[in-house]
Parts: sequence; C-alpha cells; structure tokens
Amino acid sequence: MSKTHTFHIPVMGIGFTIDSPIKVSHLGIDSVVSLVDDILIEKMRKLYSEKYEIPYREISNKMDDFRAKRIRSYLNMVNEITDRKYREFLEMARERKADFKEFLAALPDSSDLKKELDTFTGKHFNREEIEKKIRKVLSKGSIDVNIMTKLDRENFKNGEKLDTVYNDAHAALRGFAESDLDSTLVLSAGMNPRLYAYIENFDDFYPDENGYIKKRIALKVSDYRSAVIQGKFLAKKGLWVTEFRIESGLNCGGHAFATEGYLMGPILEEFRQNRQQLNDEIFSVLKPALEAKNRPVPENLPIRVSAQGGVGTAEEHEFLLDYYKVDSVGWGTPFLLVPEATTVDDDTLRKLEEAKEKDLYLSDISPLGVPFNNLRGNSKDLEKLAKIVTGKPGSSCPKQYVALNKDYTEESICTASRQYQRKKIKELDQKALPVEEYQRELEKITVKSCICVGLGTSALLVNNLDTKVEGEGVSVCPGPNMAYFSKSMQLKDMMRHIYGKVNLARNDRPNMFLKELNLYLDYLKDKIETSKDDMNKKQEKYLKNFTRNLNEGIRYYEQLFQNARDRFNTSKDQYLNELQQYREVLEQLTERVESLKMQPVKVS
Repeated sequence: MSKTHTFHIPVMGIGFTIDSPIKVSHLGIDSVVSLVDDILIEKMRKLYSEKYEIPYREISNKMDDFRAKRIRSYLNMVNEITDRKYREFLEMARERKADFKEFLAALPDSSDLKKELDTFTGKHFNREEIEKKIRKVLSKGSIDVNIMTKLDRENFKNGEKLDTVYNDAHAALRGFAESDLDSTLVLSAGMNPRLYAYIENFDDFYPDENGYIKKRIALKVSDYRSAVIQGKFLAKKGLWVTEFRIESGLNCGGHAFATEGYLMGPILEEFRQNRQQLNDEIFSVLKPALEAKNRPVPENLPIRVSAQGGVGTAEEHEFLLDYYKVDSVGWGTPFLLVPEATTVDDDTLRKLEEAKEKDLYLSDISPLGVPFNNLRGNSKDLEKLAKIVTGKPGSSCPKQYVALNKDYTEESICTASRQYQRKKIKELDQKALPVEEYQRELEKITVKSCICVGLGTSALLVNNLDTKVEGEGVSVCPGPNMAYFSKSMQLKDMMRHIYGKVNLARNDRPNMFLKELNLYLDYLKDKIETSKDDMNKKQEKYLKNFTRNLNEGIRYYEQLFQNARDRFNTSKDQYLNELQQYREVLEQLTERVESLKMQPVKVS
C-alpha cells in the first residue's frame, strides 16, 4: 500500500514526539518515537492505559530487563490505541462525510488518494463500500522509533556490570524487536558496530521470500559514503537498510553532526545519480549473507531515500520530491508549533512562537560533546544558571542516560552532573590560571546541561504528571527554521502549508539550501577562530578541505538555480545574488586560512 502523505514527522528531543503516533497515525502520518527515556515511557504508558481503559501493571526498575519490557509494553499499547483510532477514523469517514472531506481538502491536489476518494465519496454508495474503499487506499501512519547509537550506557546491578545486551541502546532495540509493531527502527548518531551486530538476533529484521520485512532499518546519514559503509556493514549480517534519511549537517534540530563542508544539495545529488548503484552494491553483499544463514533471498529489495533539515515551504518540499526523487520529506521543527501532533508545554510553546534568529543558536550544552541546537532562555538553562550563581553547578543526574564519561569513576558519569563538574572544577582550581583564562575554562565545564531530563519534561508538564524527580526545567532543540514560523497551528493548517494551499512561514524566509550554506560559513568562522593560536597540520588539512567543499557546493547551487528555471523562476536572481555574496565571504575566509597556515611554528 502506498503512503498517504509525502512527509513524515522525525523524532524531536526525547518527549516532544513521545506520543505523536497516537495523535497522527490514524491520519496516515508517519512519526518517530524516541526510546531514550524508559522512565518517561512508563509514565506515559500508565497515562494512556487509564485514558483508553487498557489494563496496566507497573514495570518497576527492580524487575529483570525492565527497560526492554517497558519499551515493548509501551509500543504495543501505542499500536493498540492507533488501531482503535484508525477504526474510529474509518467510521467517521463513512458517517460524517463533511468532516472527512475536510481531511481530503488538506491533501495535495495531485494525491492519488484524494483523486480516488473525491470521486468515490461524491457518488452514492452504501457505508460498507465507502469503508472498504478507504481502507484499501488509506494506510495507518507508521509508528517508527529512534535509537541514538551513542547512548549505549553500560548498566550495573548490585555493583556488578551487566552483560552488554543490557546496555541502554541494546535494551531499547530488544524492546522494539519484541514488540508487535510493523514499522521502522531509525538509527542515528553514527555507527555502533556492537549494536548493529545485535540486530542479527531478531527474526523480524530479515526479509521473507517476497521481500517483506516486519521490522525495517532506516539510517540517518549525512553523506553518500556513510550510507555505503553502513549499508554494507549491515548487509554482511543479512540485514537490509530499507531507508537512508539524509539530514542537513547544521540546518536541523537537536544534535548537529556537521560535515566537512559538504552541503545538502550536492549530497542529495550524489544519491540521486547513484541510487540504483547504491541498491545493487549493497544487495550484492546481502545476498550471500542471507544464503549463508539459510534465509530466503528476495529477487529485489528497494531502498527508500528521505531528506530532512530546514524544509519550510511547499516549493522546497515539492522540489525535493520531484528533482531529487526522495520518497518522503521530514518536517521537524515547525511541528513543535502544532499541539495536535507534538507535545510541548505552554511556556515553551510561547517561547518558540516568539523566537527570532538570534534566539536560536548552536550550543555546547550537550554532554555528548556534539554541537546542539538550542533556544535562548529555555527554562532548563535558566535552572542551570541559577545553580551556578549559588555555587552549586551541575545536575543531580536523576536519569543518567548520557552518563558516558569514565575519567574519574569505574561506572560512567555524565559531564553535566554535579559529581563530574565538582571534580573537574577542583582540577581547574589547582592550575592557578589567569582570571580570564580560568573563566573560559570554567564556562566549558559548567555549560553542560542535563538534556536527557530536560528534553522529556515537557511531556510530563502537558499531561500534569509528577515532576518531583525531574524538576520543571524544559530543554528544547529547534532548528534555525523555527525563526520563520511565529504562531501555533492546527494540524490541518500545517498540512495545507506543506502541500502549498496556504503559506504560514515568514515571507523573508531564506531558501533552505542557502540558509544551510550561511550556517556553514558561520561554523567555518568559529573553527578558524579556535585554530588561530595553535594551528597544526591536522587542523590545516581540515580547514582546507572544508573551504574547498564549500566552494564546490556554491558552484553546484549556481548551476542548480540557473538550470531549474521552472522551479525558481521568481526567486532565481535573488538566490544567485546571495550566492555571490556568500562566495565573497568564503574567499575572505579562505585567505584567512592561508594566513594561518603561513604562521611560523611556535618553539617552546
């Protein structure tokens, strides 16, 4: 069955899409649930079990394998509820034609589903025929899940380290694998060979003779090379990657995994030109692996390609679909302003509505040590600053999902924790640094925030759930795209915006490709600034590659906007002028890199 929509809602934070499938799946919209926080997941399971009168038995942390059991039980419950809501939607479609036609009106005019149902519902048919027809062409949205591969903390019981299969990511994978879901596992944050190998243990990830795979794998990637490497790695184990999700390196929400100056347009172009080769190359590895395992080998397995990161207009949406031939477009950040689709508390929602470009920035607050898109003035950061002022920096670390550092302890701890920061500050105090240098180093320590708690708190506040352990501070991670949307929206209006029936974005909003280019230029400026005093060969090579790749990206966009006249006719001249300005900025930065390279080596 073909997909109802050409967009999906990616995972956002830990709690913002925790129950999105319950909200949107019956409308055919795919969405992604984070599996980081099993404590939040258990609270949400209790909440929805009571709401939908589903029997509930608590899974306490004293039980063996409680994390996997919590996740499996929650996903099974979500599947049950979405099935129920889907049946109710079908009932509404046959009983209340006016309401159903309002849903159809939000779909694009080109939609085969809309054309078929418009024609059908305009005639006189009995209710059973209508439901049968709708069920044939309207699929339930997929309940997909996300695991950040880096969040694979080791766990202990009674002071003894547990087996690897009880690591956080492994347990989350097991919970999904043992659930009833027929959906996709989205793996992000790079390759974790040990976790990837663990997938081999679950039959649902393997294809049958017809190519059907119950539990599918999607990889978030930032370039073509990564797709080939990871796709082949899994194929050697008999596992097929059904989708590559190409995400902008910087023009996205959450953690930003910047490339070495590779821009989204050229990356998409490489996938467009080599898609069949990618499929054939990976399948040639998969086939002997399946044969060696005595498993069925389908004649053909397709690969889906999707794109996300900074998309904000119907024109951009359609261009990605038509020119780059992507199968789906991820719309993340704007959906934070759609309460019918995501879970955002009122205070945070208001701050997002009011956010301007200056309020959205790439921060160092993540304990993972990866740049993190942040909103100035979010309540979790204000809470953090208040602790610093009182001389008690750091979090009590109530959940420890990002406890990955072993500098001081056998059991890993989080760099945002009070325990870690006290030890680090004590070390700093012993260095007797000048005041200014001391303050800079202190800031590097205390800037880290307890995001593994803060990114889930919004779901607790919205649902009036207990926050005694977590506190009420909310972290939020919108992409730069948030600056161009200024009010909360109904879901039907957001759908109409995506499909070009209305425009809800600021008229001065920059093109998504040019916005990303600008972000990369700013990123390059920062890299040059941090390298100026201690330039070495590795940094020199990195900056040289970075500037070269950006230059090639600008050249690509010049050709793209020149040639795609039917797409950018009204904006082409503006885009080309902006590209010229960016080229001049890059030339200046390139000269700056060259001047750094020519500095004499310091002799100690």
